[in-house]
Amino acid sequence: MKKAVVLLSGGIDSSTTLAIAKSEGFECYAISFDYGQRHKIELKSAKKIAKHIGVKEHLIVSFDLTKIGGSALTSDMKVPDVQAEGIPVTYVPARNTIFLSFGLAWAEVLQSPNIFIGANIVDYSGYPDCRPEYIQAFEKMANLATKISVEGKLKFKINAPLLYLTKAEIIKKGIELGLDYSLTWSCYNPQGNPENPVPCLKCPSCIYRLKGFEEAGIKDPLVK
Repeated sequence: MKKAVVLLSGGIDSSTTLAIAKSEGFECYAISFDYGQRHKIELKSAKKIAKHIGVKEHLIVSFDLTKIGGSALTSDMKVPDVQAEGIPVTYVPARNTIFLSFGLAWAEVLQSPNIFIGANIVDYSGYPDCRPEYIQAFEKMANLATKISVEGKLKFKINAPLLYLTKAEIIKKGIELGLDYSLTWSCYNPQGNPENPVPCLKCPSCIYRLKGFEEAGIKDPLVK
């Protein structure tokens, strides 16, 4: 069976990406990250999604980006209630580059030519590391920087199947594949009991999620 390493945050996009990879016949190895994010609750969702979809292995890598800061997700900076102009303060410096690098390292060990990421440039916050030119550049770098590629044993491909889909289209695709969105988490600013929080429904990530479910004509299972 062909292998794939899938970046899994536990949100709508990464969970749907995992479901797509699984539906395409890949043996999936999910990788998630505990990087000091304020919405660490997403890791619980990632574990649930990995089990729900059925991955070969789920790896959680821990490191502390709060030591670098520079983002509302890794510092005391306030999470905005609305999407601002330009790249927002919820951008985490070099996050996808860091995540993809860990995914690439694991893919090289697994001898898995395929790496999946839930990047999207339609209903998203304008992060520069979600753009198609970034995905293409990382793929080129991956094939220049790894022993297994330089020796000609395999060529890495960075798959971003959601790149040009709206959030509504992504949700519909997930439903079609049997994905249970009640297991996912999107909110950047969880409220209430830390062990059983509720989404704030105000942050940019919540807004995009609500918009997606509304346009898909489906009730968001996390909104009571």
